[in-house]
Amino acid sequence: MAKILIVDDSVVSRKKLRSTLEAANHEIIGEACDGAEAFEKYEALQPDLVTLDITMPNVDGITVLKKIRENYPEARVVMITALGKGNKILEALNAGAKNYITKPYEDEQIINSVQEALE
Repeated sequence: MAKILIVDDSVVSRKKLRSTLEAANHEIIGEACDGAEAFEKYEALQPDLVTLDITMPNVDGITVLKKIRENYPEARVVMITALGKGNKILEALNAGAKNYITKPYEDEQIINSVQEALE
């Protein structure tokens, strides 16, 4: 069981992720709706893993991914986004994301990606 921070500007997406991850016995220790809040919550909560959307208001997911990894190199981040563009996927992986999932997704994809990132 991992302690997970969910970051997505969509309430619906956060609820779906929470439901999927809790069903897999993970604990959701926090949620954030933009990159600025995500970094603050990461620092305060020190989660085992973060699920991170790319397109968000104020600070986007790639920017906050870089900031988290710069300050916490051991951070485990799985990108989950509707943006399936190759250059964004590559940028996220090069910035230290452990995995990348495009919406819409199957619950199994989330569970498997989170498990891989935690290993």
